[in-house]
This record gives sequence, C-alpha cells and structure tokens, in this order.
Amino acid sequence: MHDLDMMHYFLGMEVWQDANGISSGQGKYAVEILKRFRMMECKSMTTPMASNLKLLSDSSSESVDATMYCQMIGSLIYLTNTRPYICFAVNTLSQFLTDTRHVHLIAAKHILRYLKGTVDYGLKYEAN
Repeated sequence: MHDLDMMHYFLGMEVWQDANGISSGQGKYAVEILKRFRMMECKSMTTPMASNLKLLSDSSSESVDATMYCQMIGSLIYLTNTRPYICFAVNTLSQFLTDTRHVHLIAAKHILRYLKGTVDYGLKYEAN
C-alpha cells in the first residue's frame, strides 16, 4: 500500500487543503461542460434560471432531440456536488427528460450561461 499524499483532483472534484480548512470545487469540470456543449464563447448570466417558470410547462413549443438535453442535465447534476445553489434549477429541468421541448433546452443553456460566469465557485469547509 502506498500513501499518495494529499488529494488534489479526483473524479472531476478539485480539493485544496490548508491550515484554515478544506475547499473543493469543480472549475475544471465546469469548463469541460462548457466546451462539450459549445458554450465557452457565450455571454454569462447572473442567475441560474429565469424567474418565469410557467414557460417550462409549455407544451406548445416544438420537441427537440432528448439525447443532448439528457447529457446536459446529467453533467449539471454531477456539478451540483459543489454548487448547491443550482440544484433547484437543475432539478426543475430534470423533470422534463422524457418530453423535452425547445423551451427546456433554452432553460438548460441559461444554466450553462450562468456557469460561464461562476466557473471559479466552490465550497469551503472551515477547520475548527
């Protein structure tokens, strides 16, 4: 058995340890998500979801390919490990995995645009 020293990066999670506590983030993973869905050049948003949730239940908008939408939502679900403030928006959109409409894809891209402006966010655990 070998001691591999302190953990720094594991399964998309970045971990920083010092005398003040432990910080974790997924900045590198967030950048990979933005690149994967071609959103690196997008304009950033200040909120993860638009406040008008009535649009999400709109069945009049056209259906879209659910494969990319499912991949997008799956990536965002894993990102909620270090970003609990996007949980509501991601959970709301995950309810439309079976009947994906264009309006749902726009809302998912809104979360990605928010992610663009918050790539360096993470969690901090204080040492006692």
